[in-house]
Amino acid sequence: MAKKKLNKGSSGQNRAASDNYIEKYRSKDDVQETASGLLYRVIEPGDGMTPTETDTVEVNQRIQLVGGKVVGDTYKEGMPDEFTMKEAIPGIREGLQLMQEGARYEFVVPPDLAWGKKGVGNKIGPNAVLIFDLRLMKVVF
Repeated sequence: MAKKKLNKGSSGQNRAASDNYIEKYRSKDDVQETASGLLYRVIEPGDGMTPTETDTVEVNQRIQLVGGKVVGDTYKEGMPDEFTMKEAIPGIREGLQLMQEGARYEFVVPPDLAWGKKGVGNKIGPNAVLIFDLRLMKVVF
């Protein structure tokens, strides 16, 4: 039996899967949507500081594609990510500014707020929706 080759999908396939996923996710009861199209659910509220565009943040995050493939997971690796807000993709930059330290949110980031038509590397294809399970550990000054 031939081993099925895993690929990151074509632009058209990803766009169709992305649109379908966003429509289904949007219909869930506790989902909120920002003006830019970022979808999110609050899993756990926080009670600390909220980051601004100029801050550095420390987060734990699991990043998945629509098909369930995990492309990054700091929960599993046991080492949180630290990055400046300017380094984050637009959807996560926007989403983090909705959070307080200690909060855990689920974000569904449409392609135009993520890597868009280009994708990135060999993991994220063009027009791919990204699903983030993100906990804001702390805002670093």
